[in-house]
Amino acid sequence: MFFQPSKFVLAIATTAVFVLAPARMVGQATAPSSQQPQKNWKDRAEYDLYDAITKEKDPKARLEKLQQWEKQYPQTDWAAERRTLLLTTYFALGDAKNATETAKRILADDPKSFSALYIIVTLTQALAGGNPTPEVLDQGEKAANALLANLDTPPPNFTPETWKSQRPQVEELGHTTLGWIEMQRKNWQAAEAAFQKSLQVNPNSGQVDYYMGTSIASEKDIKKMPAALFYFARAATYEGTGALNATGRQQVMTYVQKAYKSFHGSDEGFNNLIAAAKTQPVPPADFAIKNATEIAEAQAQNEDEWNKAHPQEALWKSIKAALTGPDGATYFSSNMKETQVPTLKGKVVKLDPALRPKTILLAMEDGANNTNTADATLKFETALAGRLDEGTELSFEGVPESYTASPFMVVFNVDKDKLHGWTGKTAPAPVHHRPSSSTK
Repeated sequence: MFFQPSKFVLAIATTAVFVLAPARMVGQATAPSSQQPQKNWKDRAEYDLYDAITKEKDPKARLEKLQQWEKQYPQTDWAAERRTLLLTTYFALGDAKNATETAKRILADDPKSFSALYIIVTLTQALAGGNPTPEVLDQGEKAANALLANLDTPPPNFTPETWKSQRPQVEELGHTTLGWIEMQRKNWQAAEAAFQKSLQVNPNSGQVDYYMGTSIASEKDIKKMPAALFYFARAATYEGTGALNATGRQQVMTYVQKAYKSFHGSDEGFNNLIAAAKTQPVPPADFAIKNATEIAEAQAQNEDEWNKAHPQEALWKSIKAALTGPDGATYFSSNMKETQVPTLKGKVVKLDPALRPKTILLAMEDGANNTNTADATLKFETALAGRLDEGTELSFEGVPESYTASPFMVVFNVDKDKLHGWTGKTAPAPVHHRPSSSTK
C-alpha cells in the first residue's frame, strides 16, 4: 500500500494553468514593457486548441490534444504552462514514468516548482516498484528535501490561509517518502527518524505506523522491539482517518500476535498491548514488554533464590524431575537405590496403622502444600510410638527401595533415629479398678 497524498494540494498548485489570460495574437499591439516579456499565441488556432484542452474532462482525450499542440506548435510562448498541463494529465492517467519525466523537465527551468516536486515525491513509490533503482530513490529524496526546505513559503496560487491548512499534508508526505526511501536502502535508523517526524505532523496514520514498526524491528535491537510491537499493534487497531483498510489491519494483527508471542514467550499481556495502541498514537513513557529471555532469567533467579531458601523441597523437585523423565528407571537404579538420600521433608497424609504405625505416607510436592496426595512412603522395621495428626511436618533421611512414575511414589526404608519431628507417645495402659466390696 502506498502513502496517499492530497490531490487537492496539486489542484491548487496548478490552478493558474487553467485560467490563462485572453489570447493575444502575433501582430497585435503589445503592452508596455515590463519585467516579464508579453506572451502571445501564434494564432487563433493555438488558443482554441489550448481552450479545448482546458475544457476536456477526459484525461486520455486531453493528452491527445496536448500531444497535438506539441506537434503543431513545437515552439510556443506557453511551453511552461503546457508542460504543467502534461504533468497533471499524466498524473491523472496514473502514468508515473511520463509524469516524473515531465516534472524533471519543469525543474530544469524552475528548480523550486512546487507542482513538479510534489508530483515526483508523490510518485516515488509507484515509480520505484518492487526493485527500486538508486536513480529513482535519489530523485525522490532530492525532491522531498526540496519540498521540506521551502515549507515556510506558500507555493504559487496558495493564499497564506490555504497553505496553513495544506502544509501539514505536504510535510507529512515529505517525511514519509524520505523514510520509505531509507527503508529501501535498509538504513533502518534513518527511516525510523523520518517516520518519527511524519508521525509528529500526523500521529494517526496506519501506514506510517506499519512502516515505523518495520524499521524499528529491522534494527535488530532487542531493547527497541517493544516499540516496534506497539507500532504494529497501532497499525492493526487504528480505525480513524488515515487507517489501513480492514484487510490490511487484519493482516497486521495476525503478524503482531505471532511476533508478540515469539518475543514475550507467551500471549500473556497481549491484550494490554492492543488496548494501549488503540487509545494512544505513541508508546507511553513507561511502556515495556519483557522478552522471553528476560522472563526466563528472572524465573531462574527466583527459582535459585527459592532453592536456597528451601533446600529440602528443591532436592525433592529435582528427584521427581529425574524419576519422571525418560531415563527415570536408570537414574533410580544408578543414583538412588540403596543409597541414603539427604534430608527431605513432607507432611503426614496417613499412618498405617493409625496407632503405632510402621508405615507413614507423606505429601512432599512443592513443600508439601498439597496434604492430600502422598508421593513418599516411609517404612520402619519396628513400630513408632503413639500417633500424629495428619498434616504434621516431618523430615527424614532414608534409603530408597523402589518407585513408580505414575502414580508417582518413592518408597524409603528409614531408621527411627533418621526420622525428625515425630512426637507421638505410646498410649497409656488402661487402668483396671477393683470392684468395690459390698456389705451384706
